[in-house]
Amino acid sequence: ELVVVITEGVPAQDEAWFFNKVKRDFPGTRIIGPNCPGIISPGKANIGITAGEIALAGGPVGIVSRSGTLTYQALYELKLQDIGVTTCVGIGGDPVPGTSFIDCLEAFEADPETKAVMLIGEIGGSAEEEAAEFIKNKMTKPVSAYIAGVTAPPGKKMGHAGAIVSGGKGTAAAKMEALADAGVKVGNNPTEAGELMVEIVKGL
Repeated sequence: ELVVVITEGVPAQDEAWFFNKVKRDFPGTRIIGPNCPGIISPGKANIGITAGEIALAGGPVGIVSRSGTLTYQALYELKLQDIGVTTCVGIGGDPVPGTSFIDCLEAFEADPETKAVMLIGEIGGSAEEEAAEFIKNKMTKPVSAYIAGVTAPPGKKMGHAGAIVSGGKGTAAAKMEALADAGVKVGNNPTEAGELMVEIVKGL
């Protein structure tokens, strides 16, 4: 039912092929990744490479992130503030992720234990703009966000295969604007996004 692909460097063509094959032949199976830290529900399950000790169990926050390293930072920032996490999903930064922001946002919206969501995106593609649209129209729970790559030069791949700004699309500024328009509290750095989440949790 669940396949977590930690591996990085999977060719985009292979990703597209197995994503579509699994969708067609195994509709009950969810892929997380490739190029991701996996999924952790602190105190319950950890499938992947996220260190359990940086995550505090008990909720009320759900986290979804394209960046592995920033996933760890978000978990740790919240732990320092004594805020627990229901589930944290690192979806990976490749061009064809098996699980999208929207898949996770939908699951968090449906989960009674998750009361607020932290979204960590990065430059490239349109996944964050699509997530903003979903948040605006379908989500009742408050969201804080951070977008990595504000200073990235256009046309240059930044770390992840999917993190490339092309033709003026996929910039950090455009993503931040789309999320802010959807009512998301957007931080200028990971710590600020964590502080915004602390405010959200206080108000729950």
